[in-house]
Amino acid sequence: MELLEKRIISDGSILPGNVIKVGSFLNHQIDVKLLMEMGKEVKRLYEGENITKILTVEASGIAVATAFAAVMGTMVVFAKKHGTSNISGDVISCRTHSYTHNTDYNMVVEKQYLTDRDRILIVDDFLANGQALCSLIDIVTRSGAQLVGCAVAIEKGFQHGGDKLREKGIRVESLAIIDSIENGVIRFRR
Repeated sequence: MELLEKRIISDGSILPGNVIKVGSFLNHQIDVKLLMEMGKEVKRLYEGENITKILTVEASGIAVATAFAAVMGTMVVFAKKHGTSNISGDVISCRTHSYTHNTDYNMVVEKQYLTDRDRILIVDDFLANGQALCSLIDIVTRSGAQLVGCAVAIEKGFQHGGDKLREKGIRVESLAIIDSIENGVIRFRR
C-alpha cells in the first residue's frame, strides 16, 4: 500500500537491530485516518470471505484491528498477554515470544469469544519472525473457528516470518513489506 510505505519513509525511523519505529503514526500516536484507509484496503483484499471476527494481541495490535473491524463491520477479540482477574471460565492460552520486547509471554483468550461458527481474520501491526501470528493461529485452531487469513500493517520480509506462513498455505496479506534495510535505506517488496 503506497500510502503506508510513504508514511514509513517520511515519519518512521530505524533503531538498532533493524527495529522500525512508527510510533508517530501507527502504534503510539495513531493516525486514525491512515488506519481507516488501511482498513479499506484489507476489506478489499478479503472481500467475500464472510469474516465474523478479527483476532489480535494486546496492545499495539488493538488499534489496527479496531480500525479494520470498523471498516469491515465486525467484532474484535484480543488475546491478553497476561491472565487477569477479569478473565473467567475456560480459556485458550499459548506461549509466544515477542521479537520487539525480547520476552516470552502467555496469550489468553476466553473460549466463549471464539467459536466453531466464527471465521477469523488475524490482524497485527507488525510481522517479523511470525511467532505471535503462529500462536494466534494455534488459538484459532484450538477454538474450532476457521482461520480465513492474516492481515498485517508492516511485514519485515527479511525476517521471513510471513514467507514461512505462506509456505504452510496460510493467507497473509501485508500492506507494506520491507525486504531490506541497508545503510538506513528501506527497500519495499514489489
